[in-house]
Amino acid sequence: MDPLAAAIEPLVPGLRRYARSWLRDQAMADDLVQDCLERAVGRWRQRRGTEVRPWVYAILHNLLVDHKRQHVRRGTAVPLHLVDDVALGRPADQDAGLHHRDLLRALDALPEEQRTVLLLISVEGLSYGEVAAVVGVPLGTVMSRISRGRDRLATLLREGERPRLRSIR
Repeated sequence: MDPLAAAIEPLVPGLRRYARSWLRDQAMADDLVQDCLERAVGRWRQRRGTEVRPWVYAILHNLLVDHKRQHVRRGTAVPLHLVDDVALGRPADQDAGLHHRDLLRALDALPEEQRTVLLLISVEGLSYGEVAAVVGVPLGTVMSRISRGRDRLATLLREGERPRLRSIR
């Protein structure tokens, strides 16, 4: 028997067990063991030391790690006839970005005092009393600014951010 075959052949059952336990897929495990054996035979003269078993297992382990990375990156392949039609398409999500852009523009169009109280209450979650202390105005003024700011924001969003122009006569 060839010394190469004599060194590698007894390792095959263990390599297959290791690959199968790692992948849980018999066909893929056998394919990777085959790739491992091809590399081991092709690089037989490049090995260092006399220990063949750790070297061959290292080759298989590296193949398994590479396969796992590719699997994570690519995902699981599923035949098209088994996939639900809903999963093949997804609803358009451009509207969310457009609404977000419109909201930011409308916020920018608000007077600073209204924008400030709206952001502190809506985004930061401060209470009306805390906002009054932060801004340095009475509580009633904060409530008034919130009300006018919300109304103006709703108007701007309905109008598509067109500024309302007053006619001069």
